[in-house]
Amino acid sequence: MGNNGKLGADHHHHHLNGGLHAAMKRHSGGFPRLSASSKALVLLPLLLLAFIFFFVYPKEFELQAMMSACGPPGYTASSSSSSHLLADQPAVVRKPDFRLLIGVLTRADLYERRHLLRMVYGLQLASGDLPAHVDVRFVFCRLYKDDQRVLVPLEILAHGDVIVLDGCEENLNGGKTYTFLKAVAELYADEPYDYVMKADDDILFRLPQLVASLDGMPREDMYYGATIPCTSMDPFQEYMAGMGYALSWDLVEWIATSEIARNHSVGTEDMLTGLWLRLGGKGKNRFNAKPAIHDYLNPVPVDQCEHEFMPSTIGVHRLKSNPRWAEALKYFNFTAGLQSSKFYKFNSTSS
Repeated sequence: MGNNGKLGADHHHHHLNGGLHAAMKRHSGGFPRLSASSKALVLLPLLLLAFIFFFVYPKEFELQAMMSACGPPGYTASSSSSSHLLADQPAVVRKPDFRLLIGVLTRADLYERRHLLRMVYGLQLASGDLPAHVDVRFVFCRLYKDDQRVLVPLEILAHGDVIVLDGCEENLNGGKTYTFLKAVAELYADEPYDYVMKADDDILFRLPQLVASLDGMPREDMYYGATIPCTSMDPFQEYMAGMGYALSWDLVEWIATSEIARNHSVGTEDMLTGLWLRLGGKGKNRFNAKPAIHDYLNPVPVDQCEHEFMPSTIGVHRLKSNPRWAEALKYFNFTAGLQSSKFYKFNSTSS
C-alpha cells in the first residue's frame, strides 16, 4: 500500500514537470509572429513621425522665406505666422520709389524757425506714408559767433540734421547755393539721392504732394520748380524760383565739377542755377509746378506768383511770420491728429 502511494506521487510529479516543460517550450519562441497587415499598422505612425521630423519641420523656415519673396511689394508675414522665426531675421521692407534730399538754406541764428520746420517736416515724415525716402537738412555757412559754436553743436547732437558749409559766407547770393550743391555731391557720393532740392526757410512743403509730383519725373537731367518770371508757365524761358527747386543727381554732380558753375557762383542764386544749365546745355527735362508751388497771397497781390491756398498746393512761400505759418498749417489741417486730453484745452477764438 505504501508503494502504491509512492507511485501515485511520482506520477503526479511527472505530470507537473511535463506540463511546465510543455509550457516553457510553447513560449521559448518569443512573441507570436505578426501578420503583414499588423506590421504595417505598427510601422506607419513611426514612419510618419520620422518624415515630419526630418523633412517637413526643416522646410518650414524655407516656406516662410518663399512666401515673403513671392508676396507683393511691401509684403511681410503677419505676427501670428512668423512668431517662431528667428528674432534677428530681417523684415521685408519696401524699397522707396526714389530718394530726395531737401536742403533748407537758413542762418545759424534762426533757432526758432528751425524748431518750427522740424515739427512741420517731422510730423509728415513720421506718418510713414511716403513712398519715397526724404531727408531734410538745415544748411548754413561757417559759424562766426561764440554762442553759435555752442548752440549749433547742441542741435547737431539732438537732431543730426545740420550741414555747416566750409567755404562760404552767410550771404545767399554770395555763392552759398553753389557751395551747398558742391558739398552735397561730395558728402553723399557713396549713397547718392535721386533728387536734391534747394529750399528757403520760409516755404512750407507738403511732402506727400511733393513726392507725388516728383514720382513721375525723369531721374536724369531734370530741373523742377516754379518758373520765373511769374507771368510765365514755360520752364525753358528763364529759371526756377529760388523758393524751392529740385535737380536730378547727375546735374548736382555736374555742377560740383563744372568750370561754368565755379566761374559764375556769385550773384542771384536762382538765376545763376538757370544760367549754369543753359550755358552747359543741361536740364533738358524741365517741369513747372505752378500754381501748386506759389507765394503767400497778400491782401493786395504783388505779382502773379501769389496764389490762395489750394487742396493741390505743394508748397507755399513767403511765410515770413508765425501768424502766416499758423494760417497755412491750419488750412492744411496739420493739427488734425491732436487727441483730446485733460492736460490741455484750447479756445477756438482768442479772448
